[in-house]
Amino acid sequence: MKHVEKLKPFPSELLDFATEVVVELRNAGHKAFCVGGCARDTLLGIEPKEYDITTSATPEEVSEIFPHTVPIGVSFGVILVIAGKYQFEVATFRKDQNYSDGRHPDKVIYSTEEQEDVLRRDFTINGVLYDPLAKEVIDYVDGIADIKNKIVRTIGNPYERFNEDKLRMMRAIRFSSRYNFELDLDTFRAIEKLAADITQVSSERIRDEIIKIVSQSNPGHGLKMLSISGLLKYILPDVEIMNGVEQPPEFHPEGDVFIHTCLVLDKLYENEDGIVSPELAMGALLHDVGKPPTFSVSDRIRFNGHDKLGAEMSKRICRELKFSNKQIEIIYALIKDHLKFKDIFNMKKSTLKRFIGMPHFEEHMALHLADCQASHGLMAAYNFIMEKYNDFEDEEIKPTPLLSGNELIEMGYKPGPLFSEILNFIEEAQLEGELNNSEDARKVVLKTYPVDEYTN
Repeated sequence: MKHVEKLKPFPSELLDFATEVVVELRNAGHKAFCVGGCARDTLLGIEPKEYDITTSATPEEVSEIFPHTVPIGVSFGVILVIAGKYQFEVATFRKDQNYSDGRHPDKVIYSTEEQEDVLRRDFTINGVLYDPLAKEVIDYVDGIADIKNKIVRTIGNPYERFNEDKLRMMRAIRFSSRYNFELDLDTFRAIEKLAADITQVSSERIRDEIIKIVSQSNPGHGLKMLSISGLLKYILPDVEIMNGVEQPPEFHPEGDVFIHTCLVLDKLYENEDGIVSPELAMGALLHDVGKPPTFSVSDRIRFNGHDKLGAEMSKRICRELKFSNKQIEIIYALIKDHLKFKDIFNMKKSTLKRFIGMPHFEEHMALHLADCQASHGLMAAYNFIMEKYNDFEDEEIKPTPLLSGNELIEMGYKPGPLFSEILNFIEEAQLEGELNNSEDARKVVLKTYPVDEYTN
């Protein structure tokens, strides 16, 4: 049944250009509406970040109407229309025929009716159309009611929708956690039943959904729902086995390793005002992944070496998920160094400056803060580092080297492993405040590493 409701949009230049695209399509004799997230978010009082457009025009007709287009998915009826500084995905109304690979329709049949197009979409909350000229939402799937009642429900039979695209199971969890909506019971049961089929989806698509879940609002709830639904053991088995792994209550009154990880993700999102990089989110998700295999009980529960093992495990996990080498490097460092904060009170000044001078140190600090807040709540190390971080000038943390390799050659030293030793020696003295000019550095080097002794 068709339901129409007035909608007060968020005025913006983006909406103005989207409306122009709709107008151009209609002036050419085609039907056209905004669809999906823009209508959903506006109904929720959230300003849309993008406007997708659905139309009865074929990709060829869209390309003829607009001078600037990019064919990003012509086989599925999708054309990118560039209007001003904005880009809009314009998709032709369609009916899909079978999904043999669990990802893409075997055949796409274009349609002239918007209702047919809506019925092949994933969830009711994403199946609402928006007419920017009439300022109305048009609903054929009870999406407006589900948005108002805060429910994530598939359009039609959930088994059919998930068999068409297995990634929709993770998307259901993402929308549920992001908007704090309940999962419709039939939808949830279908996910439970089909969870093992998520392995048919490419690593890249799974990676992207994981990132969205753990870096958006309510990430801890999202991770719990992945576990409860049965999906987590197939996409991140090393995280799933954190469930039930006890921790020493004197340091972790919150509960087991999995509960702690969920809380860390929540604290991180809260502390960072909702802007969490993929690397930081994954660092938080995997920071204690080494705990289950290092669990032992002596004087108390211990996880000796879990930081180093966890860092190595993160490399494997992130490679399997097709993260870039640069991302893996950052995630690895976040996990490997996350326990170093407990040693800062005993660090030499030079060691402390090197620690603070690490790449992406702000993200190391963010992870440490969330880690503390999600466990014992002791903030001494964080406060100490913040004080030093604010006291040190950039030049103190990463000073200009007093000597270079070329200068060592001029002094009579031969290039080789000794160079690194000498330069590290000078840098440490510089960071300790014992050296502050090149002349003194030369004198100290010649005294400590006599040229004749070290070049013969």
